[in-house]
Amino acid sequence: MKTATSQIRPAVVLGVMACLTFAAGTVPLTSSAQDSTRTIATGSNIPLAASAPDEYVVKRGDTLWDISKLYLRDPWYWPEIWYLNPQVANPHLIYPGDVLKLIYIDGQPRLTVAERGDGSKRLSPQVRREPLSRAVTSIPYEIIAGFAGRPVLLDKDQVEKAPYIVALRDEHMIGGEGNEIYARGIGDAAVDTRYSIVHVDGKLRDPDNNDLLGYTGIYVGSGPVARAGDPAKLVLTETVREALQGDKLFPEATDVKDDFVPHAPSSDVKATVIAVKEATVMGQYQLVALNRGSSAGLEPGHILAVSERGEVVRDKFNKGGLGAGNSRVMGGGKKVQLPDERIGLVMVFNTTPRMSYALVLESQKEIREGDSAANP
Repeated sequence: MKTATSQIRPAVVLGVMACLTFAAGTVPLTSSAQDSTRTIATGSNIPLAASAPDEYVVKRGDTLWDISKLYLRDPWYWPEIWYLNPQVANPHLIYPGDVLKLIYIDGQPRLTVAERGDGSKRLSPQVRREPLSRAVTSIPYEIIAGFAGRPVLLDKDQVEKAPYIVALRDEHMIGGEGNEIYARGIGDAAVDTRYSIVHVDGKLRDPDNNDLLGYTGIYVGSGPVARAGDPAKLVLTETVREALQGDKLFPEATDVKDDFVPHAPSSDVKATVIAVKEATVMGQYQLVALNRGSSAGLEPGHILAVSERGEVVRDKFNKGGLGAGNSRVMGGGKKVQLPDERIGLVMVFNTTPRMSYALVLESQKEIREGDSAANP
């Protein structure tokens, strides 16, 4: 777990140390992937990338998705190639400086940690104590931390339970930087605890049945608790738009789970994109909301392919002619639905029972509301 405002996340974890025990007879190591003329993934159905390197040194700033793409044509096959060590808490954790090595075991390509970042070459499972801040995450931590601290896609229950501005001091109707506000519902939050203020905007409805699932949010500003209680008093130290009565409050410091692993859903998923928002940081990413959640089997780390709906065209040639006759008539010809076209990939990073939030990892075209999302 991480805290959105932490610059140094001091949590100590049990990391992956090497996933092989080279004691005699322990691992049926058949070959290392050193032959440049080798046939990729010979004897297996794992879609290894044609340019997969024999070794790779993990760099600061890498993500698990980046490394997965380096070794796999389809990066969501990562659990199939990573040689797990069941003796550690999270065998997928790797760190900058670790040397990854591609090997073959019983004809199957496997990726393992051949050397630790500190230079140790012991390949037996062992406890590794590292600050969690150093671990390579599946997607940039700043993205999901920013989303949690300044949410712009809101679940219905999240909105209903969130603290809210009940009044502004001196009977102000709107508030800006330097103004004091009164909020209800923050409980026993200590003085100096910081909150983001979010204005609840449009409704998010399930296109299948029109049920209300959540709302879009607009970031207003932030400030610390100046006096605890109910109502509590806060001071707005940053604003990008006016603060209003009824605006919701969310803690800036939020625990965020980001040690999930990219993988495909185990069951068929058919979802619809119901909202698209720019990420609060690192603008090359987008956040999307889906109308399916944990009740549909979705979980953090799931990769989904996004497709745009095919156009409806007029077939003016179905009778074998050149269409000249039908073209004279406005709208002539039978309607034909063109197939959907895949335009990108998203990774789910948070779920509620009926909604999911995902990060756009790749896109060939702009992803829009109404696009479909399904198993890759």
